Amino acid sequence: MLNRDLHVAVLMGGWSSEREVSLMSGRGVAAALRERGWARVTEVDMDRNVAHVLDELRPDIVFNALHGSPGEDGTVQGMLELMQIPYTHSGVTTSAIAIDKELTKLLLVPAGVRMPRGTMVRSEALYQRDPLPRPYVLKPVNEGSSVGVAIVTADGNTGNPIGRDVEGPWQQFEELLAEPFIAGHELTVAVLGDEALCVTELKPKVGFYDFDSKYTDGLTEHICPAQIPDDIAQAMLDMAATAHRVLGCKGASRSDFRWDDRQGVEGIYLLEVNTQPGMTPLSLVPEQARQKGISYGELVERIIAEALEGRG
Repeated sequence: MLNRDLHVAVLMGGWSSEREVSLMSGRGVAAALRERGWARVTEVDMDRNVAHVLDELRPDIVFNALHGSPGEDGTVQGMLELMQIPYTHSGVTTSAIAIDKELTKLLLVPAGVRMPRGTMVRSEALYQRDPLPRPYVLKPVNEGSSVGVAIVTADGNTGNPIGRDVEGPWQQFEELLAEPFIAGHELTVAVLGDEALCVTELKPKVGFYDFDSKYTDGLTEHICPAQIPDDIAQAMLDMAATAHRVLGCKGASRSDFRWDDRQGVEGIYLLEVNTQPGMTPLSLVPEQARQKGISYGELVERIIAEALEGRG
């Protein structure tokens, strides 16, 4: 039984590229807790003095609603460990590994989770030659929410090779991960505790499922549950649950997939695992939880309950 007299600090904002999304997540979490009768809920917009702020607040638990670095990469988790403050979601090691797409592959592929083969490339090298046959995908190795993702096609307007003056992630990041482009469907699976919830298909109305498509109302159709064959759905549920377990995720995680329907089960590829999935009105974890009969407020409390149980 949860003690709603506990002081919860909702940590949000920060300075990553996902700051605004984090603020929406955090405000939603805080509002839900107050609606469910939590007596002491403090919203903390993280800045460089966050350790001092938390030391003065001395909350009983931190609900980590940060997205991107440093809230999702193990840095904030390490600070909270040193301060001996319980916190939600994944711990230091899991966070540091899962935010790095190459490190994630090193753990998940040997565990039987199919992921695209990739190669790290210096952005400067893209101006001389393509690292892979086109079409291929370029992405930062440690960003979430499709930040900095580009699809390089044979008939695109990037040039061949990529033009130095063409706008893209090669102008923002010194190194990028190059992966083969997987044709087909964009899907995602949320895991809560140790249960994979369901599969959602994402159909952007324009382009691909980028940052704007994720967080702008009306730009993407969510089909929940996805209208796909049962064996395909079950394979994704199993892969997401395996990824959550092997990485050591806590609370909620979300695994993103591509599925080439011409190849059946062999066409399923896990792209990345998000250890701090969004909690905004358009976010996928709350949507899948609702599909399983779990309200937003109950979802928030279940994440808190696991954190309190796991960290005393």
